[in-house]
Amino acid sequence: MDAIKTPGPDHPITVEGHPRRMQALYRGHVIADSAGVLMLREASYKPVAYFPRADVDMAYFAPTTRDTHCPYKGHANYFTLMMDGAIAENAAWSYEHPYPAMEVIAGRLAFFPNLVEVHELDEALPPASVAAVIEHTDEGDGASQREPWPATTRDPKPPG
Repeated sequence: MDAIKTPGPDHPITVEGHPRRMQALYRGHVIADSAGVLMLREASYKPVAYFPRADVDMAYFAPTTRDTHCPYKGHANYFTLMMDGAIAENAAWSYEHPYPAMEVIAGRLAFFPNLVEVHELDEALPPASVAAVIEHTDEGDGASQREPWPATTRDPKPPG
């Protein structure tokens, strides 16, 4: 059985909500956009952003067989990222069933910074608005993911 350790003065771990909206990008594409990111700070390691799974576009991820163990957080499961013919093996991880002291990060995804760029945004546009704009915008082929929004005018005046 794996040893379970509790964070404390000898190995501090803190988790707190990030005050700004954050995005994760892979090869210039937004793969996560959230105002609900949790920042985990563990001992002397760099802070890690944990995104709610609902705010990550999981269509580009596939679970892998990689499994690692942290005595403070539990077992981590990994995901490979596939987009536009590019593959990033084990680019993200998640603690599906973390130890009790870290339950707050259960099911959230974190990304390796050498594979995925994570940054905060300045504007306060809610993520739901971003999704709505994307779903109502076509990719240049004339077809949008959802029906176009209703016209803002009923009878435009003829020119002249």
